Amino acid sequence: MAEVITVKFKGRGKQYYFSPDGMTVQQGQHVIVDTAKGMEYAEVIEPNHEVPDDKVVQPLRRMIRVATPNDDRIVEINAQREQDAMAICRRKIEEHKLDMKLVDAEYSFEGNKILFFFTSDGRVDFRELVKDLASEFRTRIELRQIGVRDEAKMLGGIGICGRPYCCNAFLNDFHPVSTKMAKVQNMSLNPTKISGACGRLMCCLRYEQEAYEDLVKAVPKNGAFVETPAGYGVVSGVNVLRSTVKVRLDGDGDAVVKNYYADEIAVIPGGRPKPGEPLPQLLKDRPKPKHDAPEPEEDPWEITQILPEENYDEAKSQKPAEGEGQKKRRNRRSRGSKKPAQAQPNPEKKAEAPKPNQKEQSGKPRQQGRGKPKAEQKPRQEQKAQPQQPKAEGEAPKKRRSRRRRRPSGGDGAPKAE
Repeated sequence: MAEVITVKFKGRGKQYYFSPDGMTVQQGQHVIVDTAKGMEYAEVIEPNHEVPDDKVVQPLRRMIRVATPNDDRIVEINAQREQDAMAICRRKIEEHKLDMKLVDAEYSFEGNKILFFFTSDGRVDFRELVKDLASEFRTRIELRQIGVRDEAKMLGGIGICGRPYCCNAFLNDFHPVSTKMAKVQNMSLNPTKISGACGRLMCCLRYEQEAYEDLVKAVPKNGAFVETPAGYGVVSGVNVLRSTVKVRLDGDGDAVVKNYYADEIAVIPGGRPKPGEPLPQLLKDRPKPKHDAPEPEEDPWEITQILPEENYDEAKSQKPAEGEGQKKRRNRRSRGSKKPAQAQPNPEKKAEAPKPNQKEQSGKPRQQGRGKPKAEQKPRQEQKAQPQQPKAEGEAPKKRRSRRRRRPSGGDGAPKAE
């Protein structure tokens, strides 16, 4: 066993072991460690602990000292210089018209080297670019091409799960991921749903792969010919997590589909036998498995417990009677459309004779024209017929009105006046 401390550089995912060299540190402290590039500034992720010797890469580098306020000030100055170096390098890339994307710039702790990280689809000839950068910064320049996964690891971000990227948070190395893992886990093969921000398959597909492989072995495949307690059929659906299957039973007429646990059915080896061959009976000698009782169905009238326990039983006892809610709904619909109960006619009473129509009772036709309403019109006095007087000589005849109103004859049958 070797005593080590675990550190991380610039808050990135990969972690390294260093010898504490007899010193004791706390989690979250910053230390200066000796690396192949020289002295570097790192953060302690795990304090002094012991690990097996086979997990330590020899030779084990040592920790020099705990970071001082002066070391913290140097790191802040280097961070500002990195921002300026990024802007200058981008301008130089545009001048040389190189097909490359600058990702990050990193100053060494001692300030004697600048490391630029970039991505590109192919190889890039950046020899002239290095010469210009060296003449600009007067220090050692190194350009390193990285992949899209390393880019996501450096920049960080939030994944579709709502948590930081695994590669930026805790993953030390990238492991291969294939679409077969998505198929085994019964996930959608849509690339936009199983790909991360880097455009590659999500690293988390590998986390539960071993568990799914064990579960898949215990359930039949989709389309397998099986024997069930209700007869023979074909598997039409599989739920790996619950170890249940949907079986479409054989038979004439409409298809019958039933759900079974994986241990309640038996897969017929070789598939469906040929016509005329007997069907094997594999469930005959197998003991019937026992499963937990199904969960009771939810009561639609159950009151959610949002009150204290002492008031919950009282609120639950005020459960509406069956059909009461329907009566209230009918009353709401009938509001304003039906008459109240007092005004409704009683069916037990005898039907009264209908009242005679006013028109039929008076025997007079209804008057039409422009006049006052019926309630305001005064009854017209009946005029008696008078003999016509002879016209005087030379007298002009009177003009007749263009509009005449026909006055109905009286009820006693007297002729109307002309």
